[in-house]
Amino acid sequence: MKLTNRLFPCERTFSLRRLAAQVGFSSLVCLTIHPAHLAAADGPSKGGASWVDYGGGEDSAQYSPLKQIDKNNVKDLQLAWFYPAPQQGGRFGYNPVIVDGVMYVMGKDNSVVALDAATGKEVWVHPNESGITNRGMNYWESKDRADRRLIYAANNYLQEVNARTGITIPSFGNDGRVDLREGLGRNPKSIARIQSATPGRVFENLIIVGSATGEEYGSPPGDIRAYDVLSGKLAWTFHTVPHPGEFGYDTWPPEAWKYIGGVNNWGEMSIDEKRGIVYIPTGSPTYDFYGADRPGANLFSDCLVAVDARTGNRLWHFQFVHHDLWDYDAVMAPKLLTVTHNGKTVDVVAQATKQGFLYVFDRVTGEPLWPIEERPVPKSQMPFEHAWPTQPFPTKPPAFARQSFTVADLNPYVDDPKEAQRIKNWVSNARFEGLFTPPGLTDTLQIPGNNGGGNWGGGAADPEAGFVYVMSKDAPTVLKLETQPPRSPFNNSPAAQGAALYQALCLSCHGIDRNGHAGVAPSLVDAPKRLGEGGIAAIVKNGRGEMPAFHNLTDQNLSAVAAYLTDPKAAETGPGGRTAAPTAPPPDTPGTRYWTGYGTMDAADGLPVIGPPWSTLTAYDLNEGTVKWKVPLGVVPSLAAKGITDTGSYWPRGGPVATAGGIIFVGTGSDLTAHAYDKDTGKVLWEKELKSGPEGIPSVYEVGGREYVVFCARSGRVVDNLPANPNGKAQVLGDPAAQGYYVFALPERSGGKSVSN
Repeated sequence: MKLTNRLFPCERTFSLRRLAAQVGFSSLVCLTIHPAHLAAADGPSKGGASWVDYGGGEDSAQYSPLKQIDKNNVKDLQLAWFYPAPQQGGRFGYNPVIVDGVMYVMGKDNSVVALDAATGKEVWVHPNESGITNRGMNYWESKDRADRRLIYAANNYLQEVNARTGITIPSFGNDGRVDLREGLGRNPKSIARIQSATPGRVFENLIIVGSATGEEYGSPPGDIRAYDVLSGKLAWTFHTVPHPGEFGYDTWPPEAWKYIGGVNNWGEMSIDEKRGIVYIPTGSPTYDFYGADRPGANLFSDCLVAVDARTGNRLWHFQFVHHDLWDYDAVMAPKLLTVTHNGKTVDVVAQATKQGFLYVFDRVTGEPLWPIEERPVPKSQMPFEHAWPTQPFPTKPPAFARQSFTVADLNPYVDDPKEAQRIKNWVSNARFEGLFTPPGLTDTLQIPGNNGGGNWGGGAADPEAGFVYVMSKDAPTVLKLETQPPRSPFNNSPAAQGAALYQALCLSCHGIDRNGHAGVAPSLVDAPKRLGEGGIAAIVKNGRGEMPAFHNLTDQNLSAVAAYLTDPKAAETGPGGRTAAPTAPPPDTPGTRYWTGYGTMDAADGLPVIGPPWSTLTAYDLNEGTVKWKVPLGVVPSLAAKGITDTGSYWPRGGPVATAGGIIFVGTGSDLTAHAYDKDTGKVLWEKELKSGPEGIPSVYEVGGREYVVFCARSGRVVDNLPANPNGKAQVLGDPAAQGYYVFALPERSGGKSVSN
């Protein structure tokens, strides 16, 4: 049989629209769809009862106006239902979308699932290929609500399904898909991964998306693109590396737009729907830690760019890092809120950064609310590198993360004297001259770290009160640049060929020693034993989680990678003892490429070398530009068992949600705990240990007069930001069978008042 829908291989050739209308089910999983979920609801879908967009709304406030759950009764929250969502590896921190009593989530093995939001019962299931956008999805509806769509990316294709039925919408793009690798000015076949794990934003009839370009030399550019929701046609493109004649072109070498990659929005963006402005934070250029091939300030890297959402035209921008050498991507969603400043009401946009700063601007003009000073910073010691001489420092509000690290700040809970001395020597001998110390050929400290400070999902706002709440982590790193040898010739042994492929495709994430990096990628040292050649080939070919799929590799290539991982020493010499990997050029040779790992600094027990707190929750009053309160976020169970509870958790991922009931809901993975904090004081009001680790952004919604809060939770390993055992082996934390969605509500009768649905 000829197949018309590649996602549903068991369907015969006939119209999917007709199928949806006549039958109303998803083909691989046939479920009865309750009529209530098919009929158009009365009234608008957007409002306090629903959680229509990723982060709660196009403004990314991560705020709910619901107040049934409040400071007095939050202690009574109980589990209402649980929906399991086991995955084949990979990260999992989904923010569910809820519309008209239906919850849309990422389910088992990349599927999109519609659930009854009051009971957790499946409405429909839509299977997917690998690599689905795993932090959330977009919802769009026509003005008359007759046409409702879910929009997400999977396997580098932007896709749409009918929100009522789960059926692919074939009129979108080519049979329901738009290839995101096309239109970037590079050979699409050379792009292994481009879609972001974050879903982008819907504005009117446009879906605006960023990308995850990769971190290596030769990565594609991070153009911001808008597509027509109905047809899938490209509506506009904003070149983040400007082309000739565009604003910012002179901040790069003349040909940079042809070879520079990155400068992408892999995190979040926000929209001022009334004004039609999209606020886009961008990341660093590639290569992250060495920029001799890109002298200049490098607009629009590390910027907040305000763009006309209808046309893609730049309105204003601010650059947080000039000529980034630290991977200081701006990731967290810009927060749109209204404050009182100098006696006047001002609509502002607040942007938290990895550096630990919170910048605040007039939303329309881009003018900062408080002065931002360009201050001198250290010079680079690298050949041919020209670090920018100054960097911007906001004078207000205060930083939310630590920005210095000396031996006085070392972790006091390292019990082994030899390990403590090793760490002390490591830190004291490294170069550190402040927040913007350029990496070099010797150890260079970085704090809060390239994976520290504010990250995706990490902020919530009370838009009317003028408060912002930032979740952050202090995760110092040490950078040390090394020359990167050119690729090995492919007439050498299979292991040597595999070493060349590893160097070109895998090294930036898994490391030069194949040990991986915490929070980035797993160790591959034992991969042959765990996976076998077939398992390695399958993962490399098809991807897993946030690892891209390398579809263009041949079977010979895949076998070569497996041969190298199985016996790395075999790559050192080729046939006849000939050296397989060419020696690196001298470090002072023009055009030499340098590389460093992400440099996470952990003690032997897996905890950071810096002392606690390792993660915090900070409340800002942006009417005054002050910190109202700051508290450690969560605990480390092994230390809490000893009575040490002010540490904060280890490497939380995701962020908080604030509510009109005076609550901040947030989860921490390393202690498997969902938390509720008092929005006004930071006091813990409720905590619940789960069977798996909460991750991502909670969602808050109402069905039938009952308020619910849902946490996405996953099991994890050391490579997913969880501590290692002292023997260095990965510690599985949480039950894989308990990975999924935990939905809480008050008892059906709370305080004598019925809240049943």
